[in-house]
Amino acid sequence: MSNQVIKVSKDTLNKMKQTYQRNLLNKTVPYTEFAAKVGAVTITAYTSGKVMFQGNGAETEAAKWGAVSTAPSGKSNGKASGKSSGSLPAGFAQRSAIGSDEVGNGSYFGPVTVCAAYVEKEMIPKLQALGVRDSKELTDTQIVKLSKVIKELIPYRLLIMEPKKYNEIQPKYNAVHMKVALHNQAIYLLLRDLAPIKPEGILIDQFTPEGNYRKYVRDEKNQVTEKLYFITKGEQYHIAVAAASIICRAAFLEELDKESKELGYTVPSGAGAKSDQVAARILDQGGMELLANYAKLHFANTAKAQKIAEKG
Repeated sequence: MSNQVIKVSKDTLNKMKQTYQRNLLNKTVPYTEFAAKVGAVTITAYTSGKVMFQGNGAETEAAKWGAVSTAPSGKSNGKASGKSSGSLPAGFAQRSAIGSDEVGNGSYFGPVTVCAAYVEKEMIPKLQALGVRDSKELTDTQIVKLSKVIKELIPYRLLIMEPKKYNEIQPKYNAVHMKVALHNQAIYLLLRDLAPIKPEGILIDQFTPEGNYRKYVRDEKNQVTEKLYFITKGEQYHIAVAAASIICRAAFLEELDKESKELGYTVPSGAGAKSDQVAARILDQGGMELLANYAKLHFANTAKAQKIAEKG
């Protein structure tokens, strides 16, 4: 099935809706202005200004309204900005692939969340039209809303390592080893869900050299070692990584919110001075045992919080 995506102005979007008035479909889809069907072509217009045309004749229908976007998700030259383990195969951005990313490793409070997401090539234009991209370019509110939509559209596996469990494992697993274990497990579970479907590749947003990753993964029971690619800023090279990033970022934010509600005051993200102050407050409430439920204790913030609590 042919897929085409164009970007139009608000005025053009309104004109399109008027033109397709008799062809409008009676369905409500999040982030859309309207959906219509003309012959074999289904047209979905998104609030972002992107319009997706699907079906035989999609390119002809799209050409009536503007230039067709042929650029893949991310840069087209296949070369990463920053260090990577190697270039991706030509046209990788348009292949059916798994993307894997993590959030929370650098935050004192909250969990480490890892997500592996599978995007088949036919789904790429729809996710692009929805505005799926690097989670760093989105607000927290946008991330939480978009995550709910993405999870309805594609297969994924989300792992949440809460602080209490993190602190139990951390003496044995350093931060990189822990992330390798989580990425590997999320990918393994997703591959098991997808079977017999096999992705054309698995792209991990690179956080350690490939050799280091493969060294640590040897310690895991269910090792995934084939079709792996490692590249920094992976969300620029396949939309599956961007989707995974949004899902695990939303999960991280939701967990922080849960911690805040349990304690009765805001638990911050990051590892700055504000985290020291909040940790000291938790220590006053319930000591190290309580703090272990909410924070990664091996961070330097713990010692700083203890000093603040002693002075208080």
